Amino acid sequence: GIGWVPDDRRVFPTLTVARNLAIARKKTAFKAWSEKDCFAIFSALEYLMERECENLSGGEMQMVAISRALLGAPGLVLFDEPSQGLAPKIVQDVMKTIARLRDEGIAVLVVEQNVQSALAVADRVYVLDRGRIVHEGGAGALLDDGARRAELLGV
Repeated sequence: GIGWVPDDRRVFPTLTVARNLAIARKKTAFKAWSEKDCFAIFSALEYLMERECENLSGGEMQMVAISRALLGAPGLVLFDEPSQGLAPKIVQDVMKTIARLRDEGIAVLVVEQNVQSALAVADRVYVLDRGRIVHEGGAGALLDDGARRAELLGV
């Protein structure tokens, strides 16, 4: 019941998108996602199904990685730097997907350096400095407190 979207995508490069997605299917106690559900989030993915993953852009590989996690019927999805190396439009799509998962009751843990994006989708925030938690609390409060945000995050 745990889905993982690693920062380096970890797709199988010589396999097609369809094959990468097919090997991810699992039955768990949580909502079963279909390819059609994934296409509703990432419409471009439907047209990439026969393409080998080594021929995809970073954003396209991220779509595959997220879809693969969803097809595993997760109750929790771990995102490691989901915006890394992506165009701003794709970052927006990824963050909307994270918010949707959260809204549908799927637990989401996001490790992210893009502070604005992370705060926009988070309920709670933990700020680490050299491996120590230096702040924890509601994301909205930190988003609204510019002085505290600047002190902790430099933004």
